[in-house]
Amino acid sequence: MMRCRPLLSNLAVLAGIAWSLSACQPTSSSAGEITPSSFDRPQWDTLTGVSNGTLLRAHVTSAFVSDRPLDIWLPKSYNGKRKHAVLYMYDGQMLFDTTETWNHQEWRVDETLDSLIDLHAVVPTIVVALHNGGTQRNFEYFPQKPFELLPVSFADSLRQSIARARNASPDVRVNSDLYLSYLIEEVKPMVNAQFATYDLASTTGIAGSSMGGLMSMYAALEYPSHFGTALCLSTHWPGGFAPNETVPNAFLAYMAERLDATSGQKFYFDLGTETLDAHYAPYQQRVDSLLLAKGFQPNTQWLTRTFEGDAHDERSWARRLAQPLLFAFEKQR
Repeated sequence: MMRCRPLLSNLAVLAGIAWSLSACQPTSSSAGEITPSSFDRPQWDTLTGVSNGTLLRAHVTSAFVSDRPLDIWLPKSYNGKRKHAVLYMYDGQMLFDTTETWNHQEWRVDETLDSLIDLHAVVPTIVVALHNGGTQRNFEYFPQKPFELLPVSFADSLRQSIARARNASPDVRVNSDLYLSYLIEEVKPMVNAQFATYDLASTTGIAGSSMGGLMSMYAALEYPSHFGTALCLSTHWPGGFAPNETVPNAFLAYMAERLDATSGQKFYFDLGTETLDAHYAPYQQRVDSLLLAKGFQPNTQWLTRTFEGDAHDERSWARRLAQPLLFAFEKQR
């Protein structure tokens, strides 16, 4: 378990078996009453357990989602004076420390990003680690507007199957738009007010894997003036526990309306070839065709990569993390 000390300054196989939806399984329910926001003066603790830089944690009360921790990682380059780019990442409890993760795996964000900064390969960047809501994770991370495009009976069956699998209330509803309100109206203004950051879409990215990959795409398309780059690893296009065409069709219809090659935004997608990722290629190929049709230029405005032998887990995402980081924040020489 990570140990905390007070900080003196403000400074998470298809075919015949159930889909896991992600190696980012929730570690706790984080349920509870949603109470008024308390983002004006969060109390930051520093955490041990990271190899590079400084990891801060505050326990925040939101007007939009259940109470949860919020983590911010600062690289060695951060001194409070020089402005940094910002990367928002989903499943924050899975990013830094194997002793805190449910499966004893992590993304190794601190080691990888700090090394890239030291090499002057990427611009100096801080990471805002957004914790998922435990049993609520799939409902916070299922893009809401595409969900609302689904046939009513299909959507209700899908919602109930996810609720049963996640031990959530059968009455729970998809609430990812509220999650984005938490991010846009509470987290992001606080980060830009308390830390030395560039408040520009071009220097702000959002990243996640599996359902978090879906939400990274969704956040960027819902808020293009806030996020210049979406990094979507092992994106879970089927949305639920079984293969289907209905959910991917809804995502494609939503993206067809929102994608704009003149927006200046960039999109990164990837997938492995093992476990859950082995089934993503046909869906991703349709997304790639849509991006081409919309005028996105390969390798500059959009990049899709396949990693042979990689699985749907944090070890695989850690191995290839440098690739999306370079796509988002590569330092121009």
